[in-house]
Amino acid sequence: MNILLGFSPFLAFAIVEHLSGILAGLTAGAVAALALIVRDAMRGQPVKVLEVGTVILFGALALYAWREQPAWSIAQVRMVVDAGLLGVVLASMAIGMPFTLQYARERVAPELWSNPTFVRTNYVISGVWALAFLGLIGADLVMRTRPGAGAILTVVAIYAATRFTQHYPRHVAQSVAQSRQQSATPFQDSPSQTR
Repeated sequence: MNILLGFSPFLAFAIVEHLSGILAGLTAGAVAALALIVRDAMRGQPVKVLEVGTVILFGALALYAWREQPAWSIAQVRMVVDAGLLGVVLASMAIGMPFTLQYARERVAPELWSNPTFVRTNYVISGVWALAFLGLIGADLVMRTRPGAGAILTVVAIYAATRFTQHYPRHVAQSVAQSRQQSATPFQDSPSQTR
């Protein structure tokens, strides 16, 4: 799934931050996001809102951490990163380009791109991811006192959003197909109308 590749900078941040510290993790996130932008540009694909937002998020945080050297705890940095990701997702929806839309366009014919059902489906999926990131912020808070419970909440939030992303478009497609099939079926006269 290309959308999960879009989240790879956050995985790079988490791994490098755990191994080498906060500044290195933030830098790794920025570099990974920039690599995704370069990859898309080399393939002639449009730059994605999530990738641009991620470069800005990690780049700004890395620059701030380098210049100011704040005494952040790992939990604080993760909360800031998760809140920033939530902000990117909400901003993408506010500007009329829910972040999942660009990934979905890579999988469907261009004539469907402006279809209201297709666009609405992507708003719903992006909204579910926003809820998942809100859950991650909650998990970050829980981790301060109960690390195991916070880790479970993190896994549940990501898993639920991923599964929803996989299944909801199929559900919508089936609903649309059923509606078309029902509207194509000729109406039959009821027994009370026929004599």
